[in-house]
Amino acid sequence: MTPDEANYALLCLGVGMATVLGLIILLRANAFIAMLVAAMVVSLMADGSVQDKFSRVASAFGGMAGGVGIVIALAAIIGKCMLDSGAADRVVRWMMNICGEERAPAALMGSGFILAVPVFFDTVFYLLVPLARSLFRRTKKNYLLYVMAIATGGAITHTLVPPTPGPLVVADQLGVDKGLMILIGACVALPGAIAGLLFSMLMNRWMPLPMRPISAEPEPEELPDSQLPSLFVSLLPVLLPVLLISTNTVLTTIADGQRAAQLKAEEIDWPAFRAQVQSENKADEDTLGKRMAATISESEFQQERRAEIADLLLRDAPLSTDDQQALVAGLNQFVLTHKPLAVDLPGSLPPAVVKKVNGDNSRMKPVDAERMNRQVLESTYGEDLIKPHVWNTDARIAANWSSAFGDANFALLLSAIVAMATLASSRKLSLKELAQSVEVALMSGGVIILITCAGGAFGAMLGVANVGPAIREMFSVGDGGGSAIMILLLGFSIASLLKIAQGSSTVAMITGAAMLGGLATPETLGCNPVYLATAIGSGSLMGSWMNDSGFWVFAKMSGLTEVEALKSWTLLLLVLGGVSFLATLILATLMPLV
Repeated sequence: MTPDEANYALLCLGVGMATVLGLIILLRANAFIAMLVAAMVVSLMADGSVQDKFSRVASAFGGMAGGVGIVIALAAIIGKCMLDSGAADRVVRWMMNICGEERAPAALMGSGFILAVPVFFDTVFYLLVPLARSLFRRTKKNYLLYVMAIATGGAITHTLVPPTPGPLVVADQLGVDKGLMILIGACVALPGAIAGLLFSMLMNRWMPLPMRPISAEPEPEELPDSQLPSLFVSLLPVLLPVLLISTNTVLTTIADGQRAAQLKAEEIDWPAFRAQVQSENKADEDTLGKRMAATISESEFQQERRAEIADLLLRDAPLSTDDQQALVAGLNQFVLTHKPLAVDLPGSLPPAVVKKVNGDNSRMKPVDAERMNRQVLESTYGEDLIKPHVWNTDARIAANWSSAFGDANFALLLSAIVAMATLASSRKLSLKELAQSVEVALMSGGVIILITCAGGAFGAMLGVANVGPAIREMFSVGDGGGSAIMILLLGFSIASLLKIAQGSSTVAMITGAAMLGGLATPETLGCNPVYLATAIGSGSLMGSWMNDSGFWVFAKMSGLTEVEALKSWTLLLLVLGGVSFLATLILATLMPLV
């Protein structure tokens, strides 16, 4: 990217931000309209065919709706049914009996902290915000504190503790042990969560807000204990999706840990395979063999090892057993995890993976890249040179089943059914009355879906305008010495800028880790790479505003205005990110783990 191109991309970012903030804050425009206008303005400024300028905004909107629309709609139903049936009241009263009123914010924060480890933040907030509303109806105070406490716990572990996708992929990209990432991520997240809870208490004093209705219907009246559902029935709409999603996470992690698609020395006919690759490498046209050799040598990271692997692959001399083991390890490290290895080689990809490869690979897990590229190798060279791998192991089959039942859409559908049944049973509603209640919930959820998806479209158009690459051009990253603090600060800063630019913490984490992968060694860092992972995760919390779906989920599900959300949510995440990064620096200094 040339300097002029980078400057223009940053100009697109500035215009987009000014459009959103100007329309919402100065002109009081509806958030959906503001985000949609900003997305179209940025798309108009970005490269591309004239006829596609606005249609791609609609495509990005639809893609976002496909990802979150069902979850938001079902969560709105669950929340309203829990409130109307008294289930939320039952859970809050149980919490109050255990923790006491003074410790209720800590209980909400702790709930979000734990639930967001296996579950996306959005889902956690949807599930817990009815408890905050019910708690306010009981105490008549501290509403902002309650919703900020939930946001504190949910946001911090979402970006720091696997198996949440962002930190899980970052750990893979930086070569960090998953168990160590969970341990250190939790240690870094805990002081951030405490600081966030204290900040929430201060904001609750400085900006006390009432609980506003999020739909046209009034809040239900508080009922005596005898008219409330049992504790188990009340908790079931929350626990059921958490159990299903968590089970899927555990089984998928076990299956991924097998790395079934990785090459093994005994699976390859080395003389024939190397002869074919060497022949392709000498060909004039672009071949898979030439692509493999280039992939191994394309980075300055681990130059000596890469040169050794390339030499083993391309030299004519036979390989010893040790050479075969070294070469297969190098192919697994440098070739199989490449995303994607042969996306533009005609005829190289099996039909089953064409759609996946041609899509957005920025969030692809290394284990999926390994499978995709293993299929490419097997399809290209045939089973005589590379034996077919067994992907569907017992663990993978179990994970596949759990992926179906642990899908957030299905899990929340079951939860919604339970919540509706509880409402109908406890309030003796007819089917018509139940349908009317669900319709009211869907009307409020529809507004949130529109705003969230418009924000996603805006973020996608910033991507089309190459804002991410422009930010990467601002940094020169490569091998070389440097203190741990400076490199960790670099990771934190890059993730922060990417978060501000495109709104997604997960994308900011994955992109930041990809940029700094060459520095993720104890020799370069002076500490364990896990601290670079937590520095990047901390940075991905910074600067949440209107292009972040979490901003809109917090604002609309809590009944806050955009300005109130900027003062509370955005500042809260600055505190979480800053304190977490400070904790990272302290741990890296006192306990480098090298």
